[in-house]
Amino acid sequence: MEEAVERLTAEHGVVIFSTTGCCLCYAVNVLFQKLGVTPHVHIVDTDHRDGGGDVRSALASATDWANSDPLPAVFIGGKLVGSTSEVMALHLSGSLLPLLGPYRRQ
Repeated sequence: MEEAVERLTAEHGVVIFSTTGCCLCYAVNVLFQKLGVTPHVHIVDTDHRDGGGDVRSALASATDWANSDPLPAVFIGGKLVGSTSEVMALHLSGSLLPLLGPYRRQ
């Protein structure tokens, strides 16, 4: 499943791995929309037969977030940015917009 995660993040500039009803996933998506970016949102619990367990495992190993749910997991330019707290920290520091620059709508 790691290959599927790598493929999705390579094919799309901004990817949010999410679950149905996740308010933190929704908040990150809304932030990106307000910043002029339409992320590819991959909803793991509806896009996979096993409820996304394999994707969650792949993300947990990729993120090394052993003690927490790895969602939302945000990738920009094929690189893992982190979860909600990392995205918000980047935004508050002014570092998020430069990362999103190539993916913003004109």
